[in-house]
Amino acid sequence: MKWWNLTKFFLVIVVALTAAYFLAEPIQDSINLGLDLQGGTHLVLELVDTPEAPVDEGAVLGVLNILRQRVDGFGLTEPIIQRQGERRIIVELPGHDDPDEAIRVLSMTAHLEFWDEAGNVILTGRDLKDANFVYDHENRPVVALEFNAEGAKKFAAATEENLGRPIIIVLDENILSAPVVQEVIADGRAQITGIPSAEEAQRIAVGLRSGALPVKVQLEESRTIGPTLGEDSIKRSMTAFTYGIAAVLLFMIVVYRISGLVADISLGIYVLLFASVLALFKATLTLPGIAGLILSLGMAVDANVIIYERVKEELRNGKTIRAAVDAGFHRAFPAIFDGNVTTLIATAVLYYLGTGPIQGFAITLSIGIICSMFTAIVVTRWLLRFLIESRIFKDRAYFGI
Repeated sequence: MKWWNLTKFFLVIVVALTAAYFLAEPIQDSINLGLDLQGGTHLVLELVDTPEAPVDEGAVLGVLNILRQRVDGFGLTEPIIQRQGERRIIVELPGHDDPDEAIRVLSMTAHLEFWDEAGNVILTGRDLKDANFVYDHENRPVVALEFNAEGAKKFAAATEENLGRPIIIVLDENILSAPVVQEVIADGRAQITGIPSAEEAQRIAVGLRSGALPVKVQLEESRTIGPTLGEDSIKRSMTAFTYGIAAVLLFMIVVYRISGLVADISLGIYVLLFASVLALFKATLTLPGIAGLILSLGMAVDANVIIYERVKEELRNGKTIRAAVDAGFHRAFPAIFDGNVTTLIATAVLYYLGTGPIQGFAITLSIGIICSMFTAIVVTRWLLRFLIESRIFKDRAYFGI
């Protein structure tokens, strides 16, 4: 029986090490890096009044929605689009190192019109259902348009009325092309040709797909954050984390002996569990997020210290090792629970009232707290029971007494 309990103890360690080995690469690939670690583009846009379109609350919300759709066209992970004050919008694009392209896409009005020869408006961008960048049969970049039901009817009537004459396609008051109508087009599809490059076609498609901006938007600030800043920050953070965790692990073993070793194993499982949760939700890791990780790790160590100090008190009162461990966990639980719950309440407030990096800090800290409570209260207790029931460590000196 005692060897079976010792086997279970080592089996937990083997399973944890195996999981860490096979999950390390998938976890690393699934966790995204924020702007401060990966680099990218930071833009500040301001909404401007014009006689035709004054800025109001509805216009701001409309611009936010359209910008989100346009940013999605970049295919980036975890971009940040948030309002600042009444008229400003901050856009952060991690991993995007071409601010000029971002400015062109995000600030374009994308007001599309179809004219006849006399300059009369036949259709507008409001009649569009979709727009995509494709290549035509001669491998030239074009924008394929698909109209909604009402737009398809208008376009069919327009092509019938203008057979042999051009229909002029105008985007933001600039003529893109003026193809001559050869036949009636009744399927609600058209193409914008004459686009000089694939990048320009993609930009136009993204702008049209998201819709026209309701008000004028101008650029107030543009910054490119280089990856070297992120690499340096990661190296410094990892160095601090390595030295800090090494000191903590050594301290636990020196002060609490075999219990400290069990706590160190639990902390390793905690780190694996924490990283797995971040990867599962495809979270974005930022410098404040790393701070939340380190703080939650400290709270995990603190929980083990509270438990072991209670166990030592029970041992000094003459209880057996098994009874002391059970009593120590029982007496330490209220203090650990209260401390972690109050911290979770604080993280909820930070997340609700904060923005960007503050929210990232709150999320990682709350995930870390939940994982630390599980490993400190459940995993540590299981491992200690396996060792105690193996009846190998009978001397109280093994537990720091």
